[in-house]
Amino acid sequence: MDTANIKQLKTELNHLDRNELIEIVLRLSKFKKENKELLTYLLFETQNEEEYIHEIKLEVDELFKSMNTTSYFYMKKTIRKILKLIKTYIRYSNVKETEVELLLYFCKKLTTLRPSITKNQQLLNLFHRELKLIEKKMTTLHEDLQFDYKTRLENLKS
Repeated sequence: MDTANIKQLKTELNHLDRNELIEIVLRLSKFKKENKELLTYLLFETQNEEEYIHEIKLEVDELFKSMNTTSYFYMKKTIRKILKLIKTYIRYSNVKETEVELLLYFCKKLTTLRPSITKNQQLLNLFHRELKLIEKKMTTLHEDLQFDYKTRLENLKS
């Protein structure tokens, strides 16, 4: 079976009535957790992006608190897991300000970790990679926001 492209799906969905669309969306949400999470975001969180960011920050805080810091191996695993989760939430939102805000928050949490990430090259590389990504994403934002985020970014770099 060949998978239809987005244009074909869109035209086919335009021909369906409301009840059929609801049935399809509910059926989609049964198959993958990500589909359900995205649907939850689209239905409940899009109206209040600030609250969405706040909830993600709280979740990230909990994950950082529960991190096993006895060795850098366990720290790396948890940090990658947290970053993957953040990037998933960013994909749901698809708002550039949210992306920059969450990545800045993640990097800030990395700098406050004990033992320090500066003693591990892989974690340091991950940190610098995310800083470069933030800089790249900031260029697409409004000038006022760029200034605010640039200040926070400079604080992280020092």
